[in-house]
Amino acid sequence: MSDTPDTTPQDDESDHEAYADLGATTEAAMDIAQTSMGRVHELVPQETLADRLRAKSVHATGDPEFQHLVRFTGDDESDPVRAGARAVLDERPIVTDITMVKAGITGRGHDCEVCKAIGNGAELAAETGMTRTAAAVLELDRERVYDDAIAVVGNAPTAALALADCIEDGTRPAAVVATPVGFVKAADSRERIREVCAEHGVPAVTNVGRRGGSGLAAGLTNEFVHVASDVREGAVEL
Repeated sequence: MSDTPDTTPQDDESDHEAYADLGATTEAAMDIAQTSMGRVHELVPQETLADRLRAKSVHATGDPEFQHLVRFTGDDESDPVRAGARAVLDERPIVTDITMVKAGITGRGHDCEVCKAIGNGAELAAETGMTRTAAAVLELDRERVYDDAIAVVGNAPTAALALADCIEDGTRPAAVVATPVGFVKAADSRERIREVCAEHGVPAVTNVGRRGGSGLAAGLTNEFVHVASDVREGAVEL
């Protein structure tokens, strides 16, 4: 992909459509988004489906080194991308931990219901003293919301830990994106997600270290949508 905006009008329309989910709506903003991703692709190889998530992580964080912090759970590192794209094609729900992650999920290129966990499980949180996000995940799991869904945790380590417990107890999301951020339990929660997902055959994408966050989680999930769109157009085979 060229990182200059000098393309034909037809190419402009196609490229602009591809980057609309980044928040751009005007032609100038679309050109900026296109140029930005072009520069990312100069830094990150685009040889596998997993590389697409690495590129998205670099774009979301502004850090070229972040591509080396992304981790994949599955027999092949591209398994989470395939599973996430299939879930999008099957119009499975996308379930986020908090509102900020939900707001970052593109509304284009899919017909999946996008919902958030936070706001559920208030009684459980009050009764047990657990965090609201952990209680929310457990409440939705009681309703079987996570089975065959794309489960996304971008902020709360306790939500990731609760999701890991649910998977250990038999819940089977189609794919997991877990990038909770922070200095307390964040790295540990992602490590537990990796271990549990690997043990129970659930494809997952996470990262190592203290960094992460809502924007990263939303960006990685949006790439599932982009891959699904490419599958529909015949540009990618799963």
